[in-house]
Amino acid sequence: MARVDSTMAEAERRLRAAPPDHPVWILAQTQEAGYGRRGRAWRAPLGNFTASLILPLTCAPQEAALRSFTAALALRDALAGYVSPDALSLKWPNDVLLHDQKIAGILLQSHGISAGKSGHLVIGIGVNLRHSPNPDSLEEGALAATDLFRVAGQCPNPEAFLDILAPRMTHWEAQLSQHGFAPVRAAWMTDAAKRGEEILARLPNRDIRGVFDDVDEMGNLVLTTSSGPCAIAAADIYF
Repeated sequence: MARVDSTMAEAERRLRAAPPDHPVWILAQTQEAGYGRRGRAWRAPLGNFTASLILPLTCAPQEAALRSFTAALALRDALAGYVSPDALSLKWPNDVLLHDQKIAGILLQSHGISAGKSGHLVIGIGVNLRHSPNPDSLEEGALAATDLFRVAGQCPNPEAFLDILAPRMTHWEAQLSQHGFAPVRAAWMTDAAKRGEEILARLPNRDIRGVFDDVDEMGNLVLTTSSGPCAIAAADIYF
């Protein structure tokens, strides 16, 4: 698609009209009203990658949420064809970093998913291929952003990037579906950003500061705090 309000909104419209029984990608050249987690605006200038994947699933919501890890791994693999893999890291729960700066984000939205019932997960993905946000536009405390062209001196167009990303998404989805979360978790932890360092987890009602030790078998972030281990299911993370 050349232009859309957001690929997530377009996915919702398609689900209302005719829910697919197979994975469907929606790719847009530009978005006019893109958004990320907690409704934050996500800029999508021409040349950047903006897409959503509609994924039919029959599983519990907590299992569906593990797709943030498979999507991050697929993005890592796709970007590793253009930069050194050592320059890439994964920020819990849904970001990919290049030289410790944000290059990609992931957004999950569940539609009718429950244990034993068919539903759909929409995985929204934004990648700074050609452009990155002006630092003045970022909220206080947010990581600096970068783009692939700035670092590598080259970048694919969005269609070519999708050709690389889609098979990697299929690969990691198969790993999760056939073997469970353990191999996905192990691969993700290999490139986990700031493991062993103190970070801040911001929840709606409180902040938790602790050392990032692990991600547990349910995908929760595990921090070692002054009062002991703490498992966190959802939070904004600050370094």
